Amino acid sequence: MRKIEGFDAARKALSRLVPAESYPVSETLKRKLKEMFDTVDPEQAVKFIIDEVRQRGDTAIFNLMAKIDDIKLTSLEVPRDELPIASKEAGGELISALKLAAERINAFHTAQKSNIWHELSRGGVGQLLRPLERVGIYVPGGTASYPSTVLMTALPAKVAGVQEVILVTPPGKDGAVPPATLAAADIAGVDRIFRIGGAQAIAALAYGTESVPKVDKVCGPGNIFVVLAKKLVYGAVAIDGLQGPSEVMIIADDTANAGYCAADLLAQAEHDPLASAIMVTTSHALAEEIELELKKQITGLSRQLVIDQSLNRGVIALVDSLDEAVGLANLYAPEHLSLIVKNADTLLKKVTNAGCVLIGDAATVVLGDYVAGPSHVLPTGGTARFGSPLNITDFIKFINTIAIDKAGMEKLGQAAASLARAEGLDAHALAVEKRLGQG
Repeated sequence: MRKIEGFDAARKALSRLVPAESYPVSETLKRKLKEMFDTVDPEQAVKFIIDEVRQRGDTAIFNLMAKIDDIKLTSLEVPRDELPIASKEAGGELISALKLAAERINAFHTAQKSNIWHELSRGGVGQLLRPLERVGIYVPGGTASYPSTVLMTALPAKVAGVQEVILVTPPGKDGAVPPATLAAADIAGVDRIFRIGGAQAIAALAYGTESVPKVDKVCGPGNIFVVLAKKLVYGAVAIDGLQGPSEVMIIADDTANAGYCAADLLAQAEHDPLASAIMVTTSHALAEEIELELKKQITGLSRQLVIDQSLNRGVIALVDSLDEAVGLANLYAPEHLSLIVKNADTLLKKVTNAGCVLIGDAATVVLGDYVAGPSHVLPTGGTARFGSPLNITDFIKFINTIAIDKAGMEKLGQAAASLARAEGLDAHALAVEKRLGQG
């Protein structure tokens, strides 16, 4: 990890210079794109994929899965009778963990619903709340399974009252979806599951095919092709956001446990070579201890190569005060912000930009990833400046209502007609004046 001293140098190093959806494109990826799509631009390749799916439906998906992933499928939907079998294969210990996580995720979002689900009616105007009818959730897969993401996306939707939740996830080379993913889908009450990955999965959800129903909103994280596809189909459907590589920023003072800090940095770096692991501290001694702990703890980890690549991009910033540290956090707007400091609650009041704040040395990001309760689908790439974690408001819409009686028209009509005429909209004004007996 790079060590940086001073607020100004750290601010320069942590300033966001590229859009949240921008990923570095390796030479290897460029070669593959050129071979398959005759372009080195991932966005152009994704546009081609979307157009193919939109025009040719299931046939395009079968062809693209064979072309991109060398997976030959004969059907896209996972039969419901595979779910109980998958649950048995997943094993009792994992099922118990998934059920505990589901219980806590469900409880958190149910509490959120009780807090915000209030329809408005005041003086003839009001607001209705209605859940979306059908949403699609994307769960990464292929070489690994992410059952936690199934729970973290499907359960908030179900709590919000979404009628139908459609899951898409990449299958393995054998065309099968991992048992853990199917078991989580069963626990979360997912309605239909399709073995489709990448941009073609997002296109199928956005426009519909012979097999895949068109949805109202697409949610969930994915790789560069998923992110670009979500960006390009926005407008045909809603999206939850453009989630990029995962991030953690730890703010720590001289009371922090260096071993805990290092463990959390390693856990974040384990996600992806592009994951961001950032340490901000007021203690030179702690910074040195963390460097030693990183070297010690990384030994023997199964994803050491990935961690090394990520930590090469990481930063340890030394600043003069915790106020400077939280200033950097608000500038960077991290996905995860961990406060391992004395009187963390005081510092929390100064945080304005973060996806999720973890308070105290026991609150590792890992608990938030799996079992704490709030969704782990969070804004990344600095979008926490204006974005929010996935929650039930992602799955509801507001409908305004206006009921005007004769007294209301007499009170408001003349002002509306005057504004309409000022804008040159005579028919607007006439529609009011007729009701006032003036037209």
